[in-house]
Amino acid sequence: MAGTEPNQERDVGAAADDGAGQDWDEGASEVLEIVGRQVRRWRERAGLTQAELGAAIGYTEHQVSAVERGRRIPKAVFLERADEAVGAQGLLEEFREDVERVRYPRKVRDLARLEASATELCAYAAHQIHGLLQTREYSEALYRMHRPMLDESVIDRYVAARMERQEIFNRRPAPFLNFVQEQVTLERPVGGRMVRRGQLGRLLEIGQLRNVEIQVMPTERDDHAGLSGGSFLLLEPASGPKVGHSEAALFNRVITERKDVRILEARYGIIRAQALTPRESLAFIEKALGEA
Repeated sequence: MAGTEPNQERDVGAAADDGAGQDWDEGASEVLEIVGRQVRRWRERAGLTQAELGAAIGYTEHQVSAVERGRRIPKAVFLERADEAVGAQGLLEEFREDVERVRYPRKVRDLARLEASATELCAYAAHQIHGLLQTREYSEALYRMHRPMLDESVIDRYVAARMERQEIFNRRPAPFLNFVQEQVTLERPVGGRMVRRGQLGRLLEIGQLRNVEIQVMPTERDDHAGLSGGSFLLLEPASGPKVGHSEAALFNRVITERKDVRILEARYGIIRAQALTPRESLAFIEKALGEA
């Protein structure tokens, strides 16, 4: 599936000086540049070209080049395999914690950590396709709409973090995932016609997975429990109580207070009941794709 290949690193860049750049840890770009220089140094010491190193560890020449230039965040498996291939004796592997620290923006770091261990996730998306379901092109188009405008390098980093979270679809054992999407999110041509078609196709692909349910909330519903608030999700961690997460214009927060989580649980149960069934929803999405 697009966006979930285990060996596909994600393009990033230096954070901009605007407010959005402050969402990343100070020195994040420097960390990636240092890691990249070390990978290049050990590769050259081993007498390997970028193409040869890539072939040895299961990556492309372009991916190795991007990591060495500090433009892509290497996964742990990249560092482990590269370390072994160039004989770095664990020195490249030691960068794993530093890289993980800069992988996600601060505002979604707790959420990403919860998603990574969740056994169940239920999400209501009111304004756009949920981040875990987005194609790279759709995500890029969303961030380009941001006002004030974001620097291209910041957009790259946000998209990289969003795509990284989609590893949840590759997890084993697979968590149960349920998404309720407002009908308008399927109809709004974010990024243009071809981007919308690609996004609808992505929804159909994900919706075929046995552990995933995608439901559509029709615009014509005159009784809608989700209108009293914005997008939110519920997560059942592998250990610990269920938690919620809500999104607003400038704030994202994890909700742990039990009475507040119960309110979200009740609301989500009603929203699911009011939406189309998963089977009806896939038929709706397929019809929308055919007409797009």
